[in-house]
Amino acid sequence: MSQWTPDSWKNYPALQMPEYPDLAKLQKVERRLSELPPLVFAGEVRALTGQLGAVSRGEAFLLQGGDCAESFAEFSAVNIRDTFKVLLQMAAVLTFGASLPVVKVGRLAGQFAKPRSSATEMRDGVELPTYRGDIINSNEFTLEARTPDPERMLAVYHQATSTLNLLRAFAQGGLASLEQVHAWNLDFVKATPEAEHYQQMAERIDEALSFMRACGVMAENSPSIRETSFYTSHEALLLPYEEALTRRDSLTGDWYDCSSHMLWIGDRTRQPEGAHVEFIRGVHNPIGIKAGPELDPQDLIRLLDCLNPENTAGRATIIVRMGADVVEESMPRLVRAVEREGRNVVWSCDPMHGNTITAGDYKTRDVNSVLREVRSFFAIHRAEGTYAGGVHFEMTGQNVTECIGGTHKVTEETLKERYHTHCDPRMNASQSLEMAFLIADTLKQCRKFQMN
Repeated sequence: MSQWTPDSWKNYPALQMPEYPDLAKLQKVERRLSELPPLVFAGEVRALTGQLGAVSRGEAFLLQGGDCAESFAEFSAVNIRDTFKVLLQMAAVLTFGASLPVVKVGRLAGQFAKPRSSATEMRDGVELPTYRGDIINSNEFTLEARTPDPERMLAVYHQATSTLNLLRAFAQGGLASLEQVHAWNLDFVKATPEAEHYQQMAERIDEALSFMRACGVMAENSPSIRETSFYTSHEALLLPYEEALTRRDSLTGDWYDCSSHMLWIGDRTRQPEGAHVEFIRGVHNPIGIKAGPELDPQDLIRLLDCLNPENTAGRATIIVRMGADVVEESMPRLVRAVEREGRNVVWSCDPMHGNTITAGDYKTRDVNSVLREVRSFFAIHRAEGTYAGGVHFEMTGQNVTECIGGTHKVTEETLKERYHTHCDPRMNASQSLEMAFLIADTLKQCRKFQMN
């Protein structure tokens, strides 16, 4: 392989990248970003790699979730808090139900760019550049709004800074304490079957904490009760932004992309000879590889050769996004190839992107298809004797109606009531909890099967 530098990606074909009309302005923004403090630190990134190494060995479980695409318009402390609370709820369900530590990673503080199937969009005979996320352009259908503007990268940096500050405060400042497990519920979830199930579990956690308190183990002297580790992630899509926030660690001399703890490359940008693979191979962050139904097993091995040549546990996560109807046909050959080659990976299920449908004027996802793909994902790993290590999905703490189905019924007719996403549909808190209980029960069954 050629010598890697933070800008060596520029020598390779770069898909899904915007065309900035003012290159001088772009270079000015890149210089400014390169002078700003890092958003995350190398020590935090190494800690996450270690925890994901435990997931790859079947000793923990990865919970990765958050917004489809963050936006400037929906940025608020309340929205961040509510998404964080739902992820805490899900983690509590998984930890308590499956007796496994949960590695919590948010699609937050950087998930602003989205790959698109077309470079342009046509409305009423007018053709404009497609909306690629708030880091690149705006969703309004005007030429000015749709023209890529590099200044948006600076706005994203500052919003990500505020988001990370808030997440760190939540994780370390008391909200994440297991003694607050009842307070994590959201008002609009209280009337659902999931809420009742969750409350029953929370009461059992309270009983366990009371017992531990009587034994002298309490939040005041046990950090694992009163706080948690929470990490951020996003797709490494807009490479000028990623390059500008890449720093060399003063302790190890290694390069880290300090825009986020974990990064992934999408199904549209994972070409071994492409710019995104070239960039991400040189940074020491944990990385995800989105694996769609068309990914050839040998291409996956080539990617692992390139991105994780030392076979480091916790470095590579394969995020399977097949679709409920094809996962049983397409996924096993990937699992067998990775096992045959002896690669250390985390297997994670993205049941959202392969199950997008259209209902009238809305893109949506059927929760029943989402849950069906999750079940198939676990069944395949059980059949292959491998470990289903995580889930990766799009969700929000807001009371949205974007995905149909689930026990808290959202129908095609009610989608329009609270359809707020700027890009792809997200599960709300009730639907997310339903998934958490399903996964917890499945993990428990898998562990019993392994023990027998």
